[in-house]
Amino acid sequence: MNQPIDYTAKLSEALDRLHGEGRYRTFIDIERRRGQFPHAVWNCPDGTEKAITVWCGNDYLGMGQHPEVLAAMHEAIDATGAGSGGTRNISGTTIYHKRLEAELADLHGKESALLFTSAYIANDATLSTLPKLFPGLIIYSDALNHASMIEGVRRNGGAKRIFRHNDVQHLRELMAADDPAAPKLVAFESVYSMDGDFGPIEAICDAADEFGALTYIDEVHAVGMYGPRGGGVTERDNLAHRIDIINGTLAKAYGVMGGYIAASERMCDAVRSYAPGFIFTTSLAPAIAAGAAASVAFLKQDQTLRAQHQTQAKILKLRLKGLGLPLIDHGSHIVPVIVGDPKHTKKLSDMLLERHGIYVQPINFPTVPRGTERLRFTPSPVHGPGEIDQLVRAMDDLWSHCALNRAEMSA
Repeated sequence: MNQPIDYTAKLSEALDRLHGEGRYRTFIDIERRRGQFPHAVWNCPDGTEKAITVWCGNDYLGMGQHPEVLAAMHEAIDATGAGSGGTRNISGTTIYHKRLEAELADLHGKESALLFTSAYIANDATLSTLPKLFPGLIIYSDALNHASMIEGVRRNGGAKRIFRHNDVQHLRELMAADDPAAPKLVAFESVYSMDGDFGPIEAICDAADEFGALTYIDEVHAVGMYGPRGGGVTERDNLAHRIDIINGTLAKAYGVMGGYIAASERMCDAVRSYAPGFIFTTSLAPAIAAGAAASVAFLKQDQTLRAQHQTQAKILKLRLKGLGLPLIDHGSHIVPVIVGDPKHTKKLSDMLLERHGIYVQPINFPTVPRGTERLRFTPSPVHGPGEIDQLVRAMDDLWSHCALNRAEMSA
């Protein structure tokens, strides 16, 4: 008779491996307070509260606290209640969803847009559905694409090719080696969130045109923050018309929740009709859609927050470089400081929080390659000189006295 499997022990072994490697993720219990972002309260494990400054949030422009966004959400709640009541096909489509999709289509200069509950789901659902629409489709995916894109490509059952990160020549070689008659799609990003580098959009579009491929770009870390109206890097560089499908989020620069694709009306209709990740999911709450629409509309007209955001990112990078820290700077708003060891990264994060009231989450494998573990700071327009001074002093103190002292960091 077979011995019964000790499932609890297996779970413990899996979790112990993460603890042993220093990769176990700890959730920090924080309470954002209206009108005070980036300041928040940390609910400490011992039951006390501590004032902290959030330096790793994705609410890049502070729109999650913006009066126009909050007013739109309150109005929608008062008018319709809390939830949507169903999937988009079964009672879950409201005027708020249609209004938001219209705003997004206009933002990117596309015929249509399609809402999802997150940009992760939008990527996964769309990329896994495309081979149903284009039998024999080959997807060429950048090696550093987001996990949601990787998952969508993996699950679609079609052919895939991985080209070296931002290496257009390698992409061209891969496409040249395949059947010229096969349908093709190139999937890549505009801003890569871990290193902050930009994708070579125009060169990829040129290669796609030459080999008859569709183009799919993830603008998650760019929408709202680049371009005259916040349409992302493709808008900034006047290239949106050359992209067939644009993926974006409403949970970062726009400060709310949700994801979307923007494309031709026929493309959105086909994805809407075939993607299980869209068909069988309850739609966003009307209040969320209303808040997101208000945020998108506001940032189309307002340049101030975008300009302030870029200024604060440049100042922070300059100050951290002045300390001699190993900072990656590709000219975007992403500010990664490489620590290079998961345990040291976690220890540094803990000390910033406990000693200095600065919250920045460690970024470890598999989000980034082993040996490149880092702290990724996300400045915003509301991180003023005082907050930047506090962060720079704390990093100077801890890096000088702790981060380079392996014995203390490992204690």
